Formats: sequence, structure tokens, C-alpha cells
Amino acid sequence: MDPGRVFLNESRRYVIEEYPTKIRACLDLLEDADLWWRPNDQSNSIGNLLLHLAGNIRQWIVSGVGGAPDTRKRQAEFAERGPLPREEVLRRLDETLADANAVFVRLSVASLGEARSIQGRETTVLHAIYHVVEHFSMHTGQIIYLTKQRTARDLGFYRDAGGLAVPEWERRIRR
Repeated sequence: MDPGRVFLNESRRYVIEEYPTKIRACLDLLEDADLWWRPNDQSNSIGNLLLHLAGNIRQWIVSGVGGAPDTRKRQAEFAERGPLPREEVLRRLDETLADANAVFVRLSVASLGEARSIQGRETTVLHAIYHVVEHFSMHTGQIIYLTKQRTARDLGFYRDAGGLAVPEWERRIRR
């Protein structure tokens, strides 16, 4: 298969399936108050991270790559102290992911080298996607860590099979 197509397919899988599935599994274990808890004033709550992910994906993929208007208010993502209802925060993320999925579906391999200007930076479609995958991964890890900190539970995303990590999170994908 064409490496460009593999890149697009894998990027879409991470952004649309893997990371949101792991985040939802975390949210299923948390009380509403846990979404807005922060270990200190320099750290973000899970609620802030979810708002931030929705803003980042919308700006970089939906707007930057897909061409929709950029209406992001980045500072508001971090300023929110909640508690916004869990359903509202998830609705924002879900709507953004649906819009991002539509962009991924229509992207061609040939578009990966196309120039874009996002957040005042000159970049390419490939770099914008790579940025979003990396950024989403980092914040998913933070949400996982905060969930473990709040619940003291193993989240069971992987099972050890004789030294091999078998992904169990895939069973949770909501289609």
C-alpha cells in the first residue's frame, strides 16, 4: 500500500478511534467533580484538556486542513473552571471528531504536501496531521494519568501475553 495512504489511515485511526476510546473509558470511571479537579494551578483538569483537544483538532484539521472558518478561542479552553456538564464537553469533542473524520475521509495522498497556514505558522497538510496525532497522544496520556491518580485503578488497556502487550482497548470502540 502507498505510504501516504498508510499515514492517512493510521492518523485517522488514532484521532477518530484509539484516543477517544481510551478517553471515554477514563471518563466512565470518573465522577463529574473529577473532570474539573487539577493537582495545582499550573496544571489542567481533564475538562480543560477535553476542551483544548476539541479546539486544537478543529483549528488544525477541520479549519487548517479542511478549510472551515477558524473560530478558536484557545485561552478559553484553559480558563474554564467548570463544572461544565460532562455531556457538553463530550458533545464538543464528538462534533469536532465527526467534522475531522469528514476531512480525513476526503483527503488524498497528493494533498499531504500542500501548504497551509495554521496558528500563524506555515506548514503542510502532512505536518498538520502529524502535529494533531502527537498532540492528541500527549493529552490522552495526561488524561489516563489523571484518571489513574483519581481512581487508583488499572485501566486495562493492554493485557500481557507472555511479554507481548495485547490491546484490550479495541473492544471498547464505539462505532
